[in-house]
Amino acid sequence: MPQSLANAAVIANELALAFADGTELYLALPLLRRACPCAACQGEPDALGRVVRPVVEHGPKAFELVKFEVVGGYAIQLHWGDGHAYGIYTFPYLRRLAGL
Repeated sequence: MPQSLANAAVIANELALAFADGTELYLALPLLRRACPCAACQGEPDALGRVVRPVVEHGPKAFELVKFEVVGGYAIQLHWGDGHAYGIYTFPYLRRLAGL
């Protein structure tokens, strides 16, 4: 499992992540936005534990990554062109999205 992010960059329409252990991930920006793990995008459980998924519509700048920040030593937060910046993408979650 990758730990310690060594480098991150947007290359064309992908986010490239390089970890200190040599693992590299290349993730398409539309995939990342659609997989945003925040409650506004994925829903959250109600009092009975049922998760109601919200309807999420993406506008013209929704897939434009304008900024990213490392969160502690375990995740990255992505800031999108439409102002959405609530998802915290853990490194294990990013690996799953990359198919690893």
